[in-house]
Amino acid sequence: MANTTHLTDHDASAALAERIRQAGSEGTSLRIVGGDTRFFYGREVAGEVLSTREHRGIRFYDPVELVVSVRAGTPLSELEATLAKHGQMLPFEPPRYGEVSTVGGMVATGLSGPRRPWAGSVRDFVLGARVINHEGIEQRFGGEVMKNVAGYDLSRLMVGAQGTLGLITEVSFKVLPMPGATRSLHLELPLDEARQRLAEWGREPLPISAAAWLDGALHLRLEGGPSSVAATRARIGGDDLENDFWAALRDQRLAFFRAGQAPLWRLSLPHRTPALDLPGIDESHMIHDWAGAQRWLRAELDAEAVRRACQTAGGHATCYGPRPTAIEPFAPLPEVLMKYHRNLKAQLDPKGIFNPGRLYAAL
Repeated sequence: MANTTHLTDHDASAALAERIRQAGSEGTSLRIVGGDTRFFYGREVAGEVLSTREHRGIRFYDPVELVVSVRAGTPLSELEATLAKHGQMLPFEPPRYGEVSTVGGMVATGLSGPRRPWAGSVRDFVLGARVINHEGIEQRFGGEVMKNVAGYDLSRLMVGAQGTLGLITEVSFKVLPMPGATRSLHLELPLDEARQRLAEWGREPLPISAAAWLDGALHLRLEGGPSSVAATRARIGGDDLENDFWAALRDQRLAFFRAGQAPLWRLSLPHRTPALDLPGIDESHMIHDWAGAQRWLRAELDAEAVRRACQTAGGHATCYGPRPTAIEPFAPLPEVLMKYHRNLKAQLDPKGIFNPGRLYAAL
């Protein structure tokens, strides 16, 4: 029998459901918050605060089956600490942005950390979810196994929806064992040479789990079996780097993120995209994360110019703030795609009570 651990906590789902039913009958907009550490990611929402913080606790955890089910208001740090006791982790390395960051906020925003290109995204590891709909009814989607075909899987649709389609109350995840060995390296390399090296290494089965270029140096993390990590370390060379660097990058605690008040842009681009055509911008002043597929830029630029350059390269740009700002956080959607979003919102939240306008004004 699997070594199953059950941890219980106060269940506030009934109170949350009642508040949603009341909001629906009154036509009141709700601003859903957990730790509110990701307030900068998206448009501001005008509405009464609905907090999930009291609905917390790990409901089910089976270390043998690598499955955990956790309530939305549970602090992310609490979940990760529990997993670490069993030598396990959330593979997508979610940002915290603060110690009060919650599991619900992590899923609602769908943000992942430096390991994302090699391990997968939040959505890839969601097995199922419980969601309170606009009628105040808690529904279950997905399950607690990797292969589940029990109806329409709304659980993955909730990832990145920013709480605009319903209230997440619980999520089940697939977790993975922590790597047997970890080593971080710092190599002084020009940007172009770093790109070339990463392209070469990407064609080989090397145990790279993070790659970022900034301040004239390539930063690498190796994870895997001790012998594989040691052999790759000897081959690549470079200086040792503190492993805390990746947490600082993940949570935007590096000096780059704290410098100035110009808008912070996240540029999501196809792998190996060359330098963008941005007026007055030297790409050596950016952070090139995810081996260059995610680039961070802090600059006073015309938003349309930034988005046009990314679109030309096959990507898109998101403005992280600072808030408030007149810049729309997310790239405008083509009209056909916006139509699908409107229809989905109308079906799942016909009265528009869940985080109205969080993603786009029309949603």
